[in-house]
Amino acid sequence: MTRLLRSWVESANSKTCGFPLNNLPYGAFSVDGGPVRCGTAIGDFVLDLHALESARIINFGGTLLTGAWNGFMALGRDDWNRLRSELISLLKEGAEAADSLEQYLVPMKNADLHMPFTVTEFTDFYAGRHHAFNVGTMFRGRENALPPNWLHIPIGYNGRASSVVVSGTPIQRPHGQLKGPDDEAPRFGPSQRFDIELEIGAIVGQPSEGPISVAQAFENIFGYVLLNDWSARDIQAWEYQPLGPFQSKATATTISPWIITAAALEPFRVPTPEREKPLLPYLAEPAPMLYDIMLEVGLTPEDGQETIISQTNYREMYYSAAQQLAHHTTSGCPMRVGDLLGSGTISGPEKGNRGSLLELSWGGKEPLTLDTGGTRCFIEDNDTLTLRGKAAGEDYIIGFGECAGKILSAKNVP
Repeated sequence: MTRLLRSWVESANSKTCGFPLNNLPYGAFSVDGGPVRCGTAIGDFVLDLHALESARIINFGGTLLTGAWNGFMALGRDDWNRLRSELISLLKEGAEAADSLEQYLVPMKNADLHMPFTVTEFTDFYAGRHHAFNVGTMFRGRENALPPNWLHIPIGYNGRASSVVVSGTPIQRPHGQLKGPDDEAPRFGPSQRFDIELEIGAIVGQPSEGPISVAQAFENIFGYVLLNDWSARDIQAWEYQPLGPFQSKATATTISPWIITAAALEPFRVPTPEREKPLLPYLAEPAPMLYDIMLEVGLTPEDGQETIISQTNYREMYYSAAQQLAHHTTSGCPMRVGDLLGSGTISGPEKGNRGSLLELSWGGKEPLTLDTGGTRCFIEDNDTLTLRGKAAGEDYIIGFGECAGKILSAKNVP
């Protein structure tokens, strides 16, 4: 296992710091309402990469002057590796440039974080076996829990890129058509069964025009974010047949503000689970392509105390992001720089590992008790839901930051 890379930024050397020199995640930030700038997190600071490129300390064709990472991603893997290597050289303990670089450090507490890249397309998958089995059991029984295709193919749907927002953005409770099992006709109103989905988002960093292999897909993924695909379960139940999710998934999808690069996660690669049925050859993984990333979800009522309602791990996924991306291209579908792929809900084998309130409350039949004594079946107005993730090394961690959103009451609809 890789050891901690020590930095002259002292706060980056703590074993509990999520942003050590081993990490160097990429984001977009501003200070006091100023312009949005590209930066990397190091310890308790943001290193201003816009300023470094302006000062010609680094040179990436002006792509770091744009306030978004799409242009840099398009440069390709050689430049991805070069930037990481140059930043490690500049920030490592004993670096000659340390004194001159301090002026480019912005305290994290003073930085406002923004969407780190422009999302070109958004596809959400349904690739966690425990989640799929739990949901299928609720609605079809254990014998028919998984659809016949599920063990053979990464199931997904095309979502709305326009709905993707950065952590901290308030989420408005959606309206939609609702119909209970005993209702003769649907009615229109605010969702009463609003939910989270604990996911990891993979960001496509290189374009493709036709089918690519799983190995090529793995190389094309620039990095990863935490992703919460907010879901209106009651709207979804009425609309999803026969074509699947539509408005129930279009309210918002929240991502964490820091892109954790594939390079930073390299020491934490693990294989996908043993197959229950053989996959077709085009989905075969030539090497481990999942990651050992510990995940948790916290729920905080307004003016209340947070309760950790779920803890699980990304290694529970049945299909890796590389398999999902490779499958996505098989039809000839072009993939673009900035495409975002949601993993699907990440649940584990135990009740405390479930990545959605739908599972945690078993469809509302088993209310969840909060540490303060209250209960939840689904999200109530003014609740804040926070996703966190980290990969743990021997003496350091790779942190993802937080992916949080507060639910506001539904607006009046004309």
